[in-house]
Amino acid sequence: MTISVGDKLPEATFKTMTEDGAKSLTTADIFAGKKVVLFGVPGAFTPTCSNNHLPGYLENHDAILARGADTIAVVAVNDHHVMGAWARFTGGEGKILYLADGNAQFIKSLGLDADMSGGGMGLRSKRFSMIVDDERVTTINLEGTPGQAVESGAARILEQL
Repeated sequence: MTISVGDKLPEATFKTMTEDGAKSLTTADIFAGKKVVLFGVPGAFTPTCSNNHLPGYLENHDAILARGADTIAVVAVNDHHVMGAWARFTGGEGKILYLADGNAQFIKSLGLDADMSGGGMGLRSKRFSMIVDDERVTTINLEGTPGQAVESGAARILEQL
């Protein structure tokens, strides 16, 4: 079952890279008592994710925070080393929280997993965005067309904040 508006996020633990190395963060650490814009991508460094989806959130970082978000986070079914490298490569360190869901446990618990084995990518995340207020989903956007980041993009989130 896919997570819906009004649902509480499932408990999960993510890995993220910091200056001091890998750090574990729980769902509560990230979302409790905060308004968070979370978007999910099939994979770090993939064309649509790197060229279309993530840049919108970087470009609109200040506007998103100005509209009441405390944090912007991206999640992908990649390991924390890849997510850390992606953060450095994109210039997103300190702006966006890059969350590694290496075994897709969080993505599967949301019902947002996608089998991309046909393209050699294995189990990945569907492309989505959501607004989470104190661990509860208030808005969710699922991308309907592969290779695009319109419904789940930053412009759509700005309209919804």
